[in-house]
Amino acid sequence: MTSIHLALRSVSKSFRVGARSVRAVEGISVEVAEGECLAIVGESGSGKSTLANLVLGVYAPDAGSIMLDGATLPARRSLANRRMVQLVQQNPLSSLNPKRTVGASIRLSLDVHGIGKPSSRASRIGWLLEEVGLPAEFAERSPAALSGGQRQRVAIARALACESRLVVLDEPTSSLDVIVQARILRLLKDLRAARGLTYVFITHDLAVVRNVADRVMVLKEGARVEIGETARIFTCPEHAYTRGLIAASPVIAQEEQDLRDRLRQGIG
Repeated sequence: MTSIHLALRSVSKSFRVGARSVRAVEGISVEVAEGECLAIVGESGSGKSTLANLVLGVYAPDAGSIMLDGATLPARRSLANRRMVQLVQQNPLSSLNPKRTVGASIRLSLDVHGIGKPSSRASRIGWLLEEVGLPAEFAERSPAALSGGQRQRVAIARALACESRLVVLDEPTSSLDVIVQARILRLLKDLRAARGLTYVFITHDLAVVRNVADRVMVLKEGARVEIGETARIFTCPEHAYTRGLIAASPVIAQEEQDLRDRLRQGIG
């Protein structure tokens, strides 16, 4: 039986906007199995990024708890806690320090968390780069000298450096062209299989979800409206909001085209 790696229990988060309190996430409960990819989808303002930041420990929940391997993560995360959950951001150019070489950016994670002997870290950096499909000599390059896809591979290597089994992917392919996007998605799938990684995949792009996710959770205005296996969500969505998202997304399978036609006609 697959164990639960990440669990959110009735998690809520509000922010002050002027004199008002705005609820960004409300009562979210979900379990993510070890090795699973859970996609979290919804329109802008649905609470996706807030939920990602709660998992990462950037924000502390106002209510509820976040558990990793059965242990509750504290509101104030220790260095060891932060190592357990890693992030791959949307824009690799802004996520990499332009003043550091690629190798220096990856090494920073190794140094901060004390991973491996200092004398072996250079070779480890080379190995990490090769694991994401880049030559080891790219360690000497600056981020500005790389393409968008290459920079995102570096960002993935940096996340892998901490040996975390849980990776939050926040729109990791939205800034890439279609061909490069497909290659990065393939890399992510291969790494998940090879390392037994668990992914929380934040996106508004349902076309991406089809290719990577085992299950999909749909958010609307901070609340969970639907969750289920990816195939079921795309062929038999239960909630009107989910049906609207699918109707507006690109379609590649005939069964999804049939569903879109029905939605446009107001059927189903």
